[in-house]
Amino acid sequence: MTLELIKDPVPWPNGARCAVAITFDIDTDSVLHLEFPDRAKDLIGTNSWLKYDEIAIPRILDIYRHFDIKQTFYYPAWCMEHYPHLVDMILKDGHEIAAHGYLHENPNQMSRERQEYWMDKQVAVIEKMTGEKPRGWRGPLYNASGDSPELCAAQGMIYDATLMGDDIPHIMRTKAGDMIGLPSHWAMDDWPHFTHNMDFNYMMPIKSPDEAFNVFRSEFEAMYKYRGLLVTVWHPFVTGRLARADRMVEWIEEMKNKGDVWFARMDDIARHCQACIADGSWTPRVQEFPYYTKRIDEYEEETPLAAE
Repeated sequence: MTLELIKDPVPWPNGARCAVAITFDIDTDSVLHLEFPDRAKDLIGTNSWLKYDEIAIPRILDIYRHFDIKQTFYYPAWCMEHYPHLVDMILKDGHEIAAHGYLHENPNQMSRERQEYWMDKQVAVIEKMTGEKPRGWRGPLYNASGDSPELCAAQGMIYDATLMGDDIPHIMRTKAGDMIGLPSHWAMDDWPHFTHNMDFNYMMPIKSPDEAFNVFRSEFEAMYKYRGLLVTVWHPFVTGRLARADRMVEWIEEMKNKGDVWFARMDDIARHCQACIADGSWTPRVQEFPYYTKRIDEYEEETPLAAE
């Protein structure tokens, strides 16, 4: 008897065993200007590393076109404003552009008012450049504050792609309304496998494409076996490099050859989940947000524990 390690899988379209979203975060040089606002102009080597997005994004779009799949790109709005030709290429091919901060800012370092300011700013840019408000958000570097889900829901977003608390979609309940949570986790991120840059003090040992894709493949095989959701969190200037992109083509072909894998944009996955909830074919887990509204009682300042 096969163990059901996922108890309530989503009934994917056309009997597919799992859903796959190969998503990219297009941070380009926003992170450099955020981290080194005064020195960024002189950090030419690191700038060139990040600006490889201009080579990688057309390559990734060619790959998606070859396999006839539509996917999602998470785009800091500042990058959209400074690389509009890449935005046009993505939209022309029918892919989704979702929110990813304005300059890749960290919500956990801001007041709620500043978070609202940057949320409004990124949404306005996306609406202006794409013709519609974003349907989803991924927090920069997975950074989400206790306010973030509510602020996204208040903007009319239908899903969040930041959190790591499940293998399948679930409901994120906020005071501003419900969203679909579409989770991923660090094993599906290309950063630990490939990133090495001394200016940012990222000193990971660089893996071969096969080593990294063995990790990605293992995650996919488990999701396929148990009818889960696989979401990559990749970066064009990282996985869009030639040898890695070549291995990416092989991996997509392996998954496509199974014949019962649903490749989809994240907003389409969220809408499918909403439809399944509405017709009663799936009952999701519900999580209330924020997780906490204050420090835990066991760690109040007057307690002995806090004084130690």
